[in-house]
Amino acid sequence: MADHTRARVLVASNRGPVSFSSAPDGSLTLKRGGGGLVSGLSAIEDPNTVWVCAALGEADRTAARRSPQGRLDQGGFDVGGQAVRMLDIDPEVFDQAYNGVANSTLWFLHHLLYNTPTAPVFDATAAAQWTAFESYNAAFAQALAAEAAPGAAVLVQDYHLTLVPALLRELRPDLRIGYFLHIPWAPADYFQLLPEELARAVLTGVLGADRAGFHTRRWAEAFADCCEQVLDAKIISGAGARNELSVSYQGRTTKLGVHALGADADFLRERAHRADVDERLAALREAVGGCRTIVRVDRTELSKNIVRGLQAYRHLLRSRPQWRERVVHIAFAYPSRQDLAEYRDYTAAVRRLSEEITEEFATDSWQPLILQVEDDFARSLAAYRLADVALVNPIRDGMNLVAKEVPVVSDAGCALVLSREAGAHAELADDALSINPYDVIGTAEALHRALTMPTAERAERTARLAAAATALPPQQWFLAQLAELSA
Repeated sequence: MADHTRARVLVASNRGPVSFSSAPDGSLTLKRGGGGLVSGLSAIEDPNTVWVCAALGEADRTAARRSPQGRLDQGGFDVGGQAVRMLDIDPEVFDQAYNGVANSTLWFLHHLLYNTPTAPVFDATAAAQWTAFESYNAAFAQALAAEAAPGAAVLVQDYHLTLVPALLRELRPDLRIGYFLHIPWAPADYFQLLPEELARAVLTGVLGADRAGFHTRRWAEAFADCCEQVLDAKIISGAGARNELSVSYQGRTTKLGVHALGADADFLRERAHRADVDERLAALREAVGGCRTIVRVDRTELSKNIVRGLQAYRHLLRSRPQWRERVVHIAFAYPSRQDLAEYRDYTAAVRRLSEEITEEFATDSWQPLILQVEDDFARSLAAYRLADVALVNPIRDGMNLVAKEVPVVSDAGCALVLSREAGAHAELADDALSINPYDVIGTAEALHRALTMPTAERAERTARLAAAATALPPQQWFLAQLAELSA
């Protein structure tokens, strides 16, 4: 258990490694999370490590209130040997910061999702949301400052906490601060949709870090361009093979690093062959019969481009009728952010188009499309194993781990149709079939090429894709950032 105020390594993220649900009698049930951050943190052997996160619901807030300074590990909760400080942020402040700024402004900005004739609108409501975002980030900075030992390393995660590095730098200039962005960074012209004051605050927030990390060189360069155009900062390109970028501004220099998060091969392969996955695989095999399969697994996130993917599949069936009754599209589209109207509308559009495809093409013996909207990780892994073709066509994505996970667990080899706007494209382009995510006809043609790819070629490509996809698994990804920060 970490000593309070003596943490040598700290991680900060909106979502933590645990969450809570409550029963009618007031008792709390703890659930451990997964993902790259949780796996990465397990690689740190230093017992004086603390994870700072936000309470996401009322049960989380109750747990935080029952713990001294929100330290769950000191409040009687079994958090798996980790030290976790959960912040009980006012629900209205959290909502305005999380939904109003993080997910409805910064996410839309960096994914280029705005319908610019009508959005964004920076009015009095937006100003109030930004004030809440500042308060939310300040709560994290204050908690990190209180927990950190002198000279500690702090790894701040993602766009929700954009302002934290600079705020923390003011409170604790002795700390080594790293920041990592898990989504893309907008090009400079688009970034300047933000009012100048906000644009400068976002950039200087990140520049409070000693090192800022991105999934691809492309996103790092976009950030540097914004710093140069908005702040008139100096961009320094390093020499040698690494050729790292740095941004110099107001007497400080922030190094920019690239760490392309990879898939956890050992975990995925073991998990993909458990009994619950085998059971779901058998059910999928029965549902598709002897047909070929095109698989996608996504949240109904606007950037994932599910609607155009379905339109491409419809075009494939219309333009190449030989695939009718010979292929099934397995589309797992799990609802996301349904508290935002844009996402509810998008989820409805996915359902509507799926119904139209079924109505147009289904026969008594063939269902052209299997749409599932209930989140089921075991079923997703079963679909990965079964896929002849994986369709990953985001409008824009920081990385997209699905593109990396499918080749790792595929049973017989899987052709990957991949958007050039996915961060994963930087590593996987040589063996994927690259597409323009806006080009429905081009995507349909890529699906046809993938379905007709010779078995031997598909197997060879899959092997190379899997090797590239696992080059930097979560634990190494996390430790690499920590090592660079300590250097």
